[in-house]
Amino acid sequence: VALLARIPRVAGGGTNRSGQGAFGNMCRGGRMFAPSKTWRKWQRKSNLNQRRYATASALAASAVAALVQARGHRIDRVPEVPLVLSKEVESITKTKDAINVLKRFGAYEEVNRAKASRKIRTGVGKMRNRRYVVRRGPLVVYAQDNGITRAFRNLPGIELAHVSRLGLLRLAPGGHLGRFIIWTEDAFKQLDTIYGTYAKASSTKSGYTLPQQLMAHSDLQRIIN
Repeated sequence: VALLARIPRVAGGGTNRSGQGAFGNMCRGGRMFAPSKTWRKWQRKSNLNQRRYATASALAASAVAALVQARGHRIDRVPEVPLVLSKEVESITKTKDAINVLKRFGAYEEVNRAKASRKIRTGVGKMRNRRYVVRRGPLVVYAQDNGITRAFRNLPGIELAHVSRLGLLRLAPGGHLGRFIIWTEDAFKQLDTIYGTYAKASSTKSGYTLPQQLMAHSDLQRIIN
């Protein structure tokens, strides 16, 4: 008499699948142990001022070329960081025109980098309508959508955001500072209105002032030596 492990098995006959253990958490095709519940506390609350501090820090880091390159962005041919384009860019409606703009300012290499990074996702997510993953490219920030979202949305790796709705997950994906951001002229001007300056408080965030620098020069080694 053959001894079989006491594990729930597939019923029936006539196929190799019959008699196989399939329902336990240790079996192929079985359920997971202690399935996660939908009522789990998925999000964690954080203080508003801390979120604003993180957003301001991410915006400041995007203006430091060394941090942008350390994050993997290829900006060797970009004339300056941050890259601010004229407000006429917001009226572009064709993708071919958007490509010409990126090539003119040396930012199209980022699109090629994202395009070459496309690969199949590891894990079960490949079967859940998110089969491919692509590296993050430039973030295009605009003030008025006069067609700019239609022009840039189909380019690999490029994301778009309104200047008043900048999220931390887009400014610092994966928690890594230094996202390569392409600004339009009007969007860049609105930063002083939204976040304020050291001389003038924000007009949209009540009681908010920009975080002050604790050190005027943070390179201690250079100061000591």
